[in-house]
Amino acid sequence: MNYGAFTLGIEEEYMVMDPQTRELRSHEQRIVEQAQKVIKDKVKAEMHQAVVEVGTQICANIEEAYQDVLLLRQTITQIAGDLGFSIGAAGTHPFSKWEKQLITDHPRYFELVNEMQDAARSNLIFGLHVHVGMENREMALHIANSVRYFLPHVFALSTNSPFWEGRNTGFKSFRTKVFDKFPRTGIPDYFTSIEEYDNFIKLLVKTNCIDNAKKVWWDLRVHPFFNTVEFRICDVPLTVPETITLTALFQAICVKIYKLRTQNLNFIIYNRALVNENKWRASRYGIDGNLIDFGKEMEVNTRALIYELLDFVDDVLDDLGTRSTVIDGVNKILAEGTGADKQLKAFEENDGDLVKVVDYIQSRFLP
Repeated sequence: MNYGAFTLGIEEEYMVMDPQTRELRSHEQRIVEQAQKVIKDKVKAEMHQAVVEVGTQICANIEEAYQDVLLLRQTITQIAGDLGFSIGAAGTHPFSKWEKQLITDHPRYFELVNEMQDAARSNLIFGLHVHVGMENREMALHIANSVRYFLPHVFALSTNSPFWEGRNTGFKSFRTKVFDKFPRTGIPDYFTSIEEYDNFIKLLVKTNCIDNAKKVWWDLRVHPFFNTVEFRICDVPLTVPETITLTALFQAICVKIYKLRTQNLNFIIYNRALVNENKWRASRYGIDGNLIDFGKEMEVNTRALIYELLDFVDDVLDDLGTRSTVIDGVNKILAEGTGADKQLKAFEENDGDLVKVVDYIQSRFLP
């Protein structure tokens, strides 16, 4: 089968920090301005001035995606360093306070803060968005409906935000708890057709809930402008290999659902509320808890369910050329722990010194 339509795009959000204090620090968009001279529109400002967002080109395969993410991280590190900043990737900063962070001077962000108030001001979080290309929006919706079940599994592997404002939160991903304050977030509903989905968006626009479809911030969405399914549930990973592993896994799940569809088979569609139970568990325990196996109607060790997921996608990995990326990458995370586990380990080894945790995060940003 030709899986050429399943192209990849990756967006990552990075923390901009002061090398001395390790606090988040506004770069007054200087990093973005300098980087745009080198990588053009692959870099952009975010709502908070201590955030830089990058996005790859449309990548034909996982190798292209790897090279692009690596180049973006190298470029931002170099430019930030020259301007007197340091860079790191974690879902939340371990100790910086959002109250002290500046909002980017742009009408769109002021409008958002005016509407959302402290929900927006406190939304100082860093995510990974993965786009998987689709042949058309109908197929995109079919795949989005089905892959919702697997979101907590992949999310568990990505957890990388155990600290918030100087506290160990007890969560492996506190980033999602912060983002929950926004409307139109979390696991999306099931839609019977692309028309139903589009009508839902039109209704939100018509009733002034949103002014454009990008203000639907679900963990997974059929992209309003591109023929892609966009996965938005993950914390930004510490390392490039982790980002690439999660990207390849999302692609493989999409391709597997597509393959089933072409064989007139479908994956069982589960209720949003049930998937949400698993998301909560993943945010709290990462890969060290239990998720619900809805088929068996019982709790199952999260790692066991992730191994089942690897079995589920196994027959498409060779066609995609991602076998080692997915299998070795996931096994490495399961063996060594997620970003959250590694941050917590650094925290314990350094007697609870969060500055040392930031140093660890920075040390993992590039290979």
